[in-house]
Amino acid sequence: MCSKKPTVIDMFCGCGGLSKGFIDAGYEVLLGVDNNIPALKTFKENHDGAVAMDGDLFQGSTILEMASLTNNKSIDLIIGGPPCQGFSLTGKRDENDERNKLFQAMVNAVDFFQPKAFVLENVPGLATLYNGKAKEAIIKEFTDLGYTISYEVLYAPDYGIPQIRKRLFIVGLKNGMKFEFPNRVHNPDNYVTCSDAISDLHDFEDDLGSNVSEYLTQPKTAYQKKMRKRATHLYNHLGTNHTLEVINVISQVPEGGNHKDLPPGVGESRKFNEAWTRYHSQKPSKTIDTGHRNHFHYRYNRVPTVRENARLQSFPDDFLFYGNKTEQYKQVGNAVPPLLGYHLGLQLKKYLYSDGKKQ
Repeated sequence: MCSKKPTVIDMFCGCGGLSKGFIDAGYEVLLGVDNNIPALKTFKENHDGAVAMDGDLFQGSTILEMASLTNNKSIDLIIGGPPCQGFSLTGKRDENDERNKLFQAMVNAVDFFQPKAFVLENVPGLATLYNGKAKEAIIKEFTDLGYTISYEVLYAPDYGIPQIRKRLFIVGLKNGMKFEFPNRVHNPDNYVTCSDAISDLHDFEDDLGSNVSEYLTQPKTAYQKKMRKRATHLYNHLGTNHTLEVINVISQVPEGGNHKDLPPGVGESRKFNEAWTRYHSQKPSKTIDTGHRNHFHYRYNRVPTVRENARLQSFPDDFLFYGNKTEQYKQVGNAVPPLLGYHLGLQLKKYLYSDGKKQ
């Protein structure tokens, strides 16, 4: 196998969870493209010198700018997760939603750069939406460019991530080979749990903490040691100032419970599916979302901090988030867990420099 690091462009990069995983797997991320300034700041500060580009991916000229910013280098891999609101199973679904066409920006980039491979990530519902038409349209576009396509829904806990999260990955290879997705490394008997992930992070009984603080305890699990491996301080672990009423409601939710477990008349302001959900210490967390009002710590009567959510997404502690706290929560919630990117990256390396045989 070639010794140089495969080069990567990350489109719709957000804060860069997917590409962070590829970096950890030995790739060189050259460029991240998005139009969210706080997320791009986070991307720039955490991706080993990669360029963060504020770009409108509807515009054809964006690709020429991408080429310029990568010094017209050869690109081995293009990865990206086009915004999934149009494809999502939540909210209004519209076959004519312009956001559904954003995948075309990735098609255009793959056509222009001719990488050895691409990875497109999205919600699992994309595979069946509009009777499969959305997925088939995407596959046809890339097949017409000469790529052999594989797709699979990956379940995050299977890859050591302490969070219930499913994502669809579409992988294309230009060398005629068909990509085999990585085998899972965990099973339900040894999933990483919420407690495994965040039990070493302190509560805020006397104050709300600060954006930079010291660790108050030693790591208690292998996962915590992995997350803390390169960190010297604890970042983004800042508490939320809840009202006494909210604290009172949270306190009545049992571990692993939700609004359905509350007494009549309590917590009536929120009664949708995920409302007043308390994590279970001995299970992976619920799917991290972009807000921070519906899920609560398994033990403490508060929402998880940005750092706790980041841990549950498998971001290491030396990955710092920028912007205000609301923006940081959104960045974490929108991200692909880095550990998923890591395992995909390791597997994909077996194919990237092959002319028909896995290395």
